[in-house]
Parts: sequence; structure tokens; C-alpha cells
Amino acid sequence: MGELLFESAEWNFDTLKRTYDAIEAIAVGEMGLDPYPNQIELISSEQMLDAYSSIGMPIFYHHWSFGKRFARDEKLYRKGYTGLAYEIVINSNPCISYIMEENTMTMQALVMAHAAFGHNHFFKNNYLFKDQTDADGILDYLNFARTYVSRCEERHGIGAVERVLDAAHALMDQGVNRYGRRARASLGEERTRAEARQAHARESYNDLWRTLPSSTRGRVAGMTDNAEPQPASLGLPEENLLYFLEKFSPRLKDWERELLRIVRNIAQYFYPQRQTKVMNEGCATWVHYKIMNRLYDLGMIGDGAMLEFIASHSSVVFQPDFDDRRYSGMNPYALGFEMMCDIERIVTDPTEEDRACLPDIAGTGDVMAVLKHAWANFRDDSFVAQYLSPHLTRKMHLFKLVDRAAEPHYKVAAIHDDRGYKAVRRALASQYDPGRDPNIQVTSANLEGDRRLGLTHRLNNEIPLAEADARGVLAYVADLWGFDVELRGVSGDEAERYSYKTSPAPRAAVMH
Repeated sequence: MGELLFESAEWNFDTLKRTYDAIEAIAVGEMGLDPYPNQIELISSEQMLDAYSSIGMPIFYHHWSFGKRFARDEKLYRKGYTGLAYEIVINSNPCISYIMEENTMTMQALVMAHAAFGHNHFFKNNYLFKDQTDADGILDYLNFARTYVSRCEERHGIGAVERVLDAAHALMDQGVNRYGRRARASLGEERTRAEARQAHARESYNDLWRTLPSSTRGRVAGMTDNAEPQPASLGLPEENLLYFLEKFSPRLKDWERELLRIVRNIAQYFYPQRQTKVMNEGCATWVHYKIMNRLYDLGMIGDGAMLEFIASHSSVVFQPDFDDRRYSGMNPYALGFEMMCDIERIVTDPTEEDRACLPDIAGTGDVMAVLKHAWANFRDDSFVAQYLSPHLTRKMHLFKLVDRAAEPHYKVAAIHDDRGYKAVRRALASQYDPGRDPNIQVTSANLEGDRRLGLTHRLNNEIPLAEADARGVLAYVADLWGFDVELRGVSGDEAERYSYKTSPAPRAAVMH
């Protein structure tokens, strides 16, 4: 038996370092995890609330919505209506983990295991994060973005900058490359290009040009920023609305295009997190569960710390039943953790049913090899489709519920039996399919006539967009485009189901 790492809830930096070293020895030395270097930072509850408001990033530009979110969250927290996360972890190199000063030492150990090694390993090794994010460059890019937005506010006014950011934020979900067909520069390259564009603009600027009529300025040699691309060069249809508006909008100025580019790059950085919530949290929860139990087995934490850990862990992986008033869907921590534990069972002690359903992993014996392969090569929908077993379907009492508008009652279409298992697995996997997100594409842009922009929404399961939301976001598109915009909803047979049209609101004069 080893010496206890800590004996009370109180902590100091020596205790944190000693505990971190013990966790690292298990995570890397015994489990074979491959994380980025870690940077652990202690923050107060108010700093945690501030991090909430800026989507968890240590550096971010200013926007009114962040202050509104901070005021709301702080009020709820102070009144006891909601709690705070024990940690925030950032996909960067080094990986930054924020842990709260108010945590007990047991919780500090838990969150270091969870974030600094579980999430960290997943960020570094999952194919989506490797292909679509730049852990080495994100912090420098965010620093550039904050500085750039501040300079734009000084030069063009806060109102003008927030108008562009409001529109860009409304389109963030439609500002990503879902299928990776376009070559993407690293964030370091994006920052270098942006700085080069700013330097060129400063060097080529001639104050006398301000005195020329705008029509004359457009004919000056070298003034090509607003040159119209030909329709053949637009590459339609285009799924990334922010990219298209940034490149081809007739209205936007160079600094406004850069703002769209910033929001687009940040949206792409966060996109893999939306596709791997179950896997990411399941990985981190399984890792902290294994590490904390191993510390206890080695005699490095006591009974009191273990009971505190079990109470916290149980709350995290609690899954309310469908008829519980607390139910709001599948808890990603619960589903992810249960699937990791089930894979461990199948690998080490399979049944004949497991061998029939998952022959590639049943009885192979190497739990970490199977889990690390899954963490690296799947996202939520494919992970559930590949690894959800009949045993776990029965254990979690999963069933498929069908809701048809033309029928007065819900229908239980499949249950957790031999016949219904595959239907339940397909239905659950489809809940995490990113293809369920609204498929809205730019399909036409008349650059030589009335400059009308055409968007097409291809309905999934005949489900239309909420009209009020669709019209509100369409107004943002029209503001960025500068001319009329039309959104058509079409079904699988190309029949038009709805059509919304809008024109841009006039912009107030802005002093420069």
C-alpha cells in the first residue's frame, strides 16, 4: 500500500503536483494514453462564469452576447438555481485545463484525470480533431482575432462591428465544411495571411483617394477588391454560407470579410466537438473512473475520498428514465461511459451473443487497444452503430418511439429484444448523425442582374425550418449579401414545400 496523496479536502500546489504526477504515471505509464503536454490553471467561480460566456476559450473577442450570457449565468449561480462545471478543457497544444479554486482535493484529482488525460487524449488522437482543428495555432489565432475586432471597433465603431458579428454568429452552424472537400489552411497560416492583408492595405492606402468619387475609385488600376467573379467560378452549390458570403458578397468591405473569416474559422474549430459529444465525454469519464479506482487500489487515496468520488461520478452518469420529469434525452456522459464499460466487458468476458454481434473485438483481451482504436476512428453516430450491443440495449431499457403527425398516438416501433435491437441501434445512431442538421446550400447567385441570392433547404424527413427563425436568419444573410435573398425548401422529389424572400434593411451611415 502506498502513502496517501492527500488526507483532507484542502489542497495546495504541492499536493496538486504530487497528485498530478501520480495520475500521469497511471494514464501514460499504465494505460498508454497519448495526450498533449498539460497546462493546469486554477480559476475562481467568477472566472469560470466568464469562461462560460466566451464559449470556454481563454482568449476571445468582445461581443454584447457574451456579457448578456455572463449576467444570466451569474444570477442563476448566485441564487443557487444552477451549478458550475468542475473544469473546462481546451483543445490546444499544450492542452489547457481550468480547475476551480472551490473544488475539494478529491475533485481536483478527478478533473485532472478527466480533462488533462481523458479529453486531452481524445483531442489529440480522434481523426476529426486531427483533420479539422489546429491545436498548435488556436490560441495565437484567437489572440489575433481579439486584437483585430478591437481595432475594427476603434476604426469603424462598435455598432458596425457588432452588426457583422451578429449576422455571422447567427450563421455559424452553416459556416462549416462538413465533408472537408475544400483545402483548409492552418490557423497559423490564416493569421499570417490576415496580417499580410492588413499590412498591404496600410502600405497601399493613399489619403487622396478619399476625395475621389466612389465611381472613380472603382476604376483605379489595382482596385480589385470588389471585382465581380463570374458565376462559373462560384463553385455552386456551396454548403458553407459564411465562406460564400465572405468571398462573393457585393456589399462587404475588406474588414467585414475578415470578421466573417474569423467566425468561420472558429466555427470549424468547434465543429468536431458537436459530432463527438458522447465519445469525448465517455472517453474522459471512463478514464477518470479507471484512474481514481487505480489510485484507491494503490492506497494513494483514502475511503473518504473514494466515497466523495463515487457520489460525484454517479451524479455525472445518471440517466433519468423516459417518464421521469428530469428526462431531456440521452445523457452523453451516461451513454458514453456505459458503452466504454460494455466494450471492456466484451473484450475481456464476452457471451456467445457478443461473439455473434461484435466478432472483431469479442474476447480479444486488449481493452486499451480496442478503445483507443474506437476513440481515434469514429464519431458519435458511427460509434453507436458499430459498438452498441444487445446487452447494453437491454441494460439501458432502450426502445424506439415513432411520432407521426397524421396519427393520434405515439408508436413503440421496436424494443430491446432480438428482433428490435438493430432497429433501436439504427435509431439511436441516427440521433447523432450530423446529416440531421439543416442542409442549406447556396444554389444560385445572379451577379450580373438583380444580384438575387438563392438558398435551398433540402428537407430531412419532410421537416421544415421554424418559420420565425428562418426569416430572422434570412434577414442576416440579406444584410451581409446586400441584395434580395430567397430561401426555398424542397423535399426529396425536388418539390417546393415553402419559399421565403427578404430584402436587406438600409444601413445607417457610419463615420470613419
